[in-house]
Amino acid sequence: MKIAFLLHNAYGIGGTIRTTMNLATALADRHEVEIVSMMRHRETPRFALDPRVRLVPLVDVRQESADAKDPLFFEASRDFPAAEKRHHQYNRLVDTRVAEYLRGCPADVIIGTRPGVNVYLSRFAPRRALRIAQEHLRYEAHSKKLRAELAPHYRLLDAVVTTTKADAAVYRKKMPMPGVRTLAIPNSVPEPAVAPSEGTAPVIAAAGRLVRGKRFDLLIDAFAEVTAKFPAWRLRIYGGGAEKERLAERIERLGLSGSAELMGSYSPIEEEFAKASLVAVASDAESFGMTIVEAMRCGVPVVSTDCPLGPAEIIEDGLTGRLVPTGDKQALASALMDLMADAPARRAMAAAALESSRAYDPAPLARRYDQLFEELRASRSARFWERGRATARARLRRLARRFGISPARRTPAAGGKASA
Repeated sequence: MKIAFLLHNAYGIGGTIRTTMNLATALADRHEVEIVSMMRHRETPRFALDPRVRLVPLVDVRQESADAKDPLFFEASRDFPAAEKRHHQYNRLVDTRVAEYLRGCPADVIIGTRPGVNVYLSRFAPRRALRIAQEHLRYEAHSKKLRAELAPHYRLLDAVVTTTKADAAVYRKKMPMPGVRTLAIPNSVPEPAVAPSEGTAPVIAAAGRLVRGKRFDLLIDAFAEVTAKFPAWRLRIYGGGAEKERLAERIERLGLSGSAELMGSYSPIEEEFAKASLVAVASDAESFGMTIVEAMRCGVPVVSTDCPLGPAEIIEDGLTGRLVPTGDKQALASALMDLMADAPARRAMAAAALESSRAYDPAPLARRYDQLFEELRASRSARFWERGRATARARLRRLARRFGISPARRTPAAGGKASA
């Protein structure tokens, strides 16, 4: 079977890129797999790509490239949804190249990995192929305008795959898609190439984009409470982003310059997690929680806010990690200090976390995708008719509203009762 993944930019750094490459590598054991990058901004990818997986860049955005001089490069995209936050990075040249690729794509399965790319998939991919949209962000993270743009396109696909069961339930409730299989398959995280943490270093690690939603400010404030009682412990925050300067000022203002540090971006992050004894997540929301699984794979327990939607599906509170209320500085500090003060409990939790993390091995998750492909092929005819019946009912309802007709009630047969 031939499988194609559509990525925004396979040459960058990010959780979607990593998990796509992980899944592509696992599927390459049984299939012919390629990753199609809408654009490229450097010569080689930042993440190592399995040589069995073919990488196909469509538009080279580097200033010296021929693509960057094409007149279409300077025209705004007409096909990428306007409400998608990456819209400003797309143009008519990308539209054209994507349409050309998809219309001639020989793949049996085509998988999109972000909302705007999934719209391309719906618009241009051949109907003979299975067309699957992955959602790496929460439904609620999309604006109302974007959700309205996505709905008619997602309803033409074969499946929508979220990273959590909770988010799949939200899609089923708020974006009904007759004939479209809506389900959750978590991101895969391979076993790291480093030995598990010994759990003895007085280090708390955290990682992610330095943006407001990740609440590194809350973590720094909580650590200020912690360091007064545990002065030997250090906080290391890995990542880059718009909040870097503000967070640095906060560290200095709280007198934490000697104990809390912004480390910059590291890849792979597992090498740094393995040097820590705890990992902290203070986010207001997580669509999945790659950082949590990556830490657990290194034998490091995670203290996380119980934010929607991912952490509670990954961490078993009190066994493989700790969950605390979102936005609660004291609860976060208290949970960290409980584990800092109790090395045996910390080690037991680390062992349980390491064992639990094996559920995210790429191989079994790739088999779940294989099962999905088989199910979608087998149910294609039934799903086609399900979609057709739903479309017909919707048209009848619109006509009834247009002409002010109330839904007809069935008349009971003579001597009988009306149906319930």
